[in-house]
Amino acid sequence: MARTKEFDPDAALHAALELFWRRGYEATTMAGLVEHLGIGRASIYATFGNKHELYLKALTRYADSRNPQLLGELSQPGPALPAVRAVMRRFAAEAASDEERLAGCFVTNTAAELAPHDAAAARRVAVSWERVETLLHSALVRAQAQGELPEDRDPRALARMLLVLMQGLRVVGKASSDPARVRDATEQALALLD
Repeated sequence: MARTKEFDPDAALHAALELFWRRGYEATTMAGLVEHLGIGRASIYATFGNKHELYLKALTRYADSRNPQLLGELSQPGPALPAVRAVMRRFAAEAASDEERLAGCFVTNTAAELAPHDAAAARRVAVSWERVETLLHSALVRAQAQGELPEDRDPRALARMLLVLMQGLRVVGKASSDPARVRDATEQALALLD
């Protein structure tokens, strides 16, 4: 007879996500995970695999939880360009806020820490970025079709530029306490949509 789990795997994955997000992959030890999750090492391995597998599951959970919000913001009926502007300004505000800026974005953190030498992490980062780019591209195509975005603009190139800006805002926001830096960069980029 199989033993029943004495913990909630979903809550444990969420707790692991929080720890990895706050500390990063390298600075998070198995001992730290055991303590933070409040479950034994053997239970972690049996449920999630090794530290790397747990990290990748946490990263997937994070990315999957963010996309529905972005989809909702960018796919509302009506004018599309105001929604794109609002999303970019929200990202800038989060990157500049004391609470959000120190944590940054888990996907961006992974891109900087692991993606250069970890193919599995790089694939998950790429998938997350492709989803965001697709959402931005769809909104910009809609904006162009509705006459909000000039015909001579390339929605795909603009979506890529905004994706890169979003990631840059997260990095600069973590390292700088000057909110004007991210706010000004965002407004200059948004001017390209006029």
